[in-house]
Amino acid sequence: MKANTADAWVQARVQKYGPVSKLSLFGNPTVLIHGPAANKFVFSGDSSTVANQQTKSVKMILGDRNLLELSGEDHKRVRNALVPFLKPESLKQYVEKMDWEVREHLKTHWIGKQKVQVLPLMKNLTFNIICTLLFGIERGIRRDDLIKCFQHMIRGMWSIPVKLPFTTFSRAIRARWKAEKILKEVIEEKRAEIGQNSNSNPRDLISSLLSSGSREDEAITEEEILHNSMLVMVAGHDTSSVLITFIVRLLANEPAVYSAVLQEQEEIAKSKAPGEVLTWEDLTTMKYTWRVALETMRVFPPLFGGFRTAVRDIEYDGYLIPKGWQIFWVSSMTHMDESIFPEPSKFNPDRYENQLSVPPYCFVGFGGGPRICPGNEFARIETLVTIHYLVTRFSWKMCSDNSFSRNPMPSPSQGLEVQITQNKTIVTA
Repeated sequence: MKANTADAWVQARVQKYGPVSKLSLFGNPTVLIHGPAANKFVFSGDSSTVANQQTKSVKMILGDRNLLELSGEDHKRVRNALVPFLKPESLKQYVEKMDWEVREHLKTHWIGKQKVQVLPLMKNLTFNIICTLLFGIERGIRRDDLIKCFQHMIRGMWSIPVKLPFTTFSRAIRARWKAEKILKEVIEEKRAEIGQNSNSNPRDLISSLLSSGSREDEAITEEEILHNSMLVMVAGHDTSSVLITFIVRLLANEPAVYSAVLQEQEEIAKSKAPGEVLTWEDLTTMKYTWRVALETMRVFPPLFGGFRTAVRDIEYDGYLIPKGWQIFWVSSMTHMDESIFPEPSKFNPDRYENQLSVPPYCFVGFGGGPRICPGNEFARIETLVTIHYLVTRFSWKMCSDNSFSRNPMPSPSQGLEVQITQNKTIVTA
């Protein structure tokens, strides 16, 4: 993965053995599947057929009651608790807060600088947005402590789960307990606020989860709130920061795409008074910019693939997958299939001008079916607001080469160091 040869390895294997093949991965018998039918099988299979499978490190750090680990009625119950806060109708009221976070970030980390490393800065930005909008944790010591814990947790998730004091994994576990303590304090504070004003609308995700479930069988436990808060931190932080970073990289390499994005965003900027924030209506007009984001996810999917486990013997495409075997699927195989996306190596945002023209389960940047990412609308808002202020306030050129590795998310060389120039029309408010 780090050498970024996994795509070529999978393609060579598929050419040699076909769309279904067996192998051994991490010492376990595994079936490799790919294609739209494989994506549908993975994302729409019920819990009686396939189950999610995370590595031991991920499971121990995120907890076993997070959405990735749950199945059946538990998965449905927890997902139903998460969705109300993350749907467009709810997120409309948070555009202003996200706008403020982005502008504060640029004021602190970009304005007055000659060079920046985009990926570390985008990780900083997305974490701050998560703290403000999803957890209701304002800037200060508590947020600083949480981000330190989170950084250790991220490193430990992809490490060997060896519990020795000096290992990355052990440091991650200690950080996880400290992060959980912080989040428990936040939960208690939110619970007290709800008790004092039970009629108010939830102002963040944790408050929304505490208020969910009018019936006992719909309620979400405190353990599930904690574990899914951990999951949201990881999913929202890594995927969005990688997406925004690769859009910045793409705009530096594709002048025509950059010009079209800049034109769209400047038209919006010209309609605003100095210091006026973006609105939901502004975001709905950023159609080309979002098509650029979708095409970026197609070419550089944040997730290379994933694992499931066969809960019972399964017949798939004429083959029998024995109970207990791993099922390994790879998203890039459909993203780069020329029968689905003509000239797949060409960057072409116009593929999504009519999104219905893309067949189901072919573009799986946000997953698909009943397991589509519940935070996809949150990611859309976060990406569009950030790109708006970047392109209208700065221009940039790359200082590093175009190479990138996976660890396991794609990571550009040198964190994507760019030389930046402030636009003359910059507004500092």
